[in-house]
Amino acid sequence: MHRQGQVRVWGVARTRSGKINRVRLMGPGASGITRGGSGCPPGLPALPVHFCLQICALLFVSLYILCHFIITHFKKHTDFTAVHDDEDAAVNRIALGLCTFTLAVALGAVLLLPFSIISNEVLLSFPQNYYIQWLNGSLIHGLWNLVFLFSNLSLVFLMPFAYFFTESEGFAGSKKGIMARVYETSVVLLLLTLLVLGMVWVASAIVSNNAASRQSLYDLWEYYLPYLYSCISLFGVLLLLLCTPFGLSTMFTVTGKLLVKPRLLEDLDEQLSCTRLEEAAVSRRISSGKASCWLNLNVELLREQFFAIRSKRRKLELRHRASPWQRNLGYPLAMLGLLALTGISVLIVCFHVLELLLDDAAMPRGIQDASLGQVSFSIFGSFGAALQVILIFYLMLSSVVGFYSSPLFTRLLPERQDTPLTKIIGNCVSLLVLSSALPVFSRTLGITRFDLLGDFGRFNWLGNFYIVFLYNMGFAGLTTLCLVKRVSWAVQAELICAFGLHKLPLPVTRSRPLGKPR
Repeated sequence: MHRQGQVRVWGVARTRSGKINRVRLMGPGASGITRGGSGCPPGLPALPVHFCLQICALLFVSLYILCHFIITHFKKHTDFTAVHDDEDAAVNRIALGLCTFTLAVALGAVLLLPFSIISNEVLLSFPQNYYIQWLNGSLIHGLWNLVFLFSNLSLVFLMPFAYFFTESEGFAGSKKGIMARVYETSVVLLLLTLLVLGMVWVASAIVSNNAASRQSLYDLWEYYLPYLYSCISLFGVLLLLLCTPFGLSTMFTVTGKLLVKPRLLEDLDEQLSCTRLEEAAVSRRISSGKASCWLNLNVELLREQFFAIRSKRRKLELRHRASPWQRNLGYPLAMLGLLALTGISVLIVCFHVLELLLDDAAMPRGIQDASLGQVSFSIFGSFGAALQVILIFYLMLSSVVGFYSSPLFTRLLPERQDTPLTKIIGNCVSLLVLSSALPVFSRTLGITRFDLLGDFGRFNWLGNFYIVFLYNMGFAGLTTLCLVKRVSWAVQAELICAFGLHKLPLPVTRSRPLGKPR
């Protein structure tokens, strides 16, 4: 950057011939300088539409490939082989492609808010760097709109089509084939769409009983679909309200199972010796069962039990060979980190409750202009923005853990190389509902100050003070209750095991004095 009179010239880029491609002029004399017969814009030109689409397509293809490997890790291979029926295998592959697309959209919805926050902080830190000018508001706004569009498309059309497509067989009397299944699935999906849209139309007409609202119901694209997705998003936010507090408390238990506890809290030698003895006993029973014709029926059950015990023994041996640093430093640091993240989340929500009572600006709102690189969305600068990103990922992970740990959704838990296609469809729908509600969830709780872009900020219930206030109070209360209940019991159990109190004989209470008849 240098001076030419009263004009500061920045961002000059030349071609091989020496022609200036782009130039940004600032200063008192910049308004009178023209280029090519038109006034110079105040900043660099907006990103072209085709360039935004290329970046979005590149990001989505990367997510699609990653989700394909994830689903391939869990899918059941027998559903996609052409040994029994080539038609069924082709149908399952098509449904699997739709599931991969939906999971990629869900992962994009999770990364949407962190990517926007990081882009804003990068533009604030390097405002005059020409090579990062592609991170502008037009690209971020386009990403938000595409995620909203694909979320609607996946929830309303693609996932129901994938489920009905795998269950269809074609109309009676029609020629068998994939197209017969497509026709039947399309008819069923059309009837279901009419039923759902009719129910939404009636519900919205009852809630907003005036002429303007009834007239807007006939606008399918501008009002109907956003209203339907608003209901779905409200369901997702309520689901996050139930799953996230339970998941925050369950994270301590899950982390404790994955990491090696200190010797004070866990006696691995005793567990390993007991497991080896149990494995040897089951092995002897299998050997004796093979020699006896009376025990042949129980051999298969004994083999399954033997393989489970052997797997447990191998895991214990791996944990027994862990270094002292992993035992004495990794477990305490992980627990302290989880406790710190959970405590910070609860404190932020409590502070946001006070802001809602004092300032109307704390209400979640939507904006149509993503003015990135102009103001920071955290009072602590880049550190606060990084903390917001970490908390968003932590809350999403906790919600997934709480979702699969709840008794209602335990059956949806995928299994490695043994997950049927219907269960994969259920998992993709559940993850999409949770992830698409994550930006609204984070903004409603005050975890981030980044305003909602595009149609995410058009939800009707976001402007209701009582809903937002009660939602924040419910999250803070449920999280505190789950933590006190789960962590206090876990600490009590660990202390009992550490000091060997679980080996003491329990006191025997008598229901009646000795010597007296009943």
